[in-house]
Amino acid sequence: MVNKLTTEEKILQAAEQEFIEKGLAGARMQQIADTAGINKALLHYYYRSKDKLFEIVFKTAIQNFLIPKLIKILNSNNNLEDKIKQFVYQYIAVIQGNMHIPNFILYELSINPMRIQNVFKEVNIDIEKFKEQLKQEISNKNIIEISAEELIINIISMCVFPFVAKPIITAVFYNNIEDYEKLIENRKTSVSNFIINAIKLK
Repeated sequence: MVNKLTTEEKILQAAEQEFIEKGLAGARMQQIADTAGINKALLHYYYRSKDKLFEIVFKTAIQNFLIPKLIKILNSNNNLEDKIKQFVYQYIAVIQGNMHIPNFILYELSINPMRIQNVFKEVNIDIEKFKEQLKQEISNKNIIEISAEELIINIISMCVFPFVAKPIITAVFYNNIEDYEKLIENRKTSVSNFIINAIKLK
């Protein structure tokens, strides 16, 4: 008897691979079934439609890629500089372990932005504690006036861009993949230093 959890894991892994390579429109349920080592009827038993399967894969990618560790860092009791350093380090580390996710998300964002909006609406992103900390730092004249939302957007942009622009960066600046990987590793600290210096009142 096939273990249900094992079968589901195989399906989700196969589906993620198929969706990443071909997007929602190009993905085929038969190929997902073949890759998972099951028949198509069993695949439809677990997931009735390609759309439903994609939604689950996409939601899992978003939730694993962005949410739990990062929100925990922002709402911790650490000081602001330590939070920025930890946030940047963890964010880049997560992408390093899931290099396909940024392009996967951006591609689907260009095809069906409403789907992504709906997925994020279902995710609880509570950064109120971080907002209050930032307001206090501004009030104490430690940092410039900046909203929590804009600060997070700036950090994420600087973390993500070198991954989505990898073909351009390697073509223009680096001759080999080792130099590119060194750049990414260095950005775990250089991005946070840049952000901290940019918001700190001199």
